[in-house]
Amino acid sequence: MDTGKRINRLIGQLKGIQKMLEAKRNCIDILQQISAVKKAIDGLSKEILVTEIFQYIPPKDSKEVKQIVERSIDI
Repeated sequence: MDTGKRINRLIGQLKGIQKMLEAKRNCIDILQQISAVKKAIDGLSKEILVTEIFQYIPPKDSKEVKQIVERSIDI
């Protein structure tokens, strides 16, 4: 997925949380959506970082570097 689509999805999720708060939805439902946003932000972070790093490494090392980056972000 490209960065623009990820950002648009995040914006939609945040607007959804705003509507949930305005509608005084259940706290658990809101927290679940917040958790989804956090995961989406992590995914965006990974995509941006991996794309940047791949400009500087040989293609043969790309899979290993991607795994290292993903593990680092997940910590």
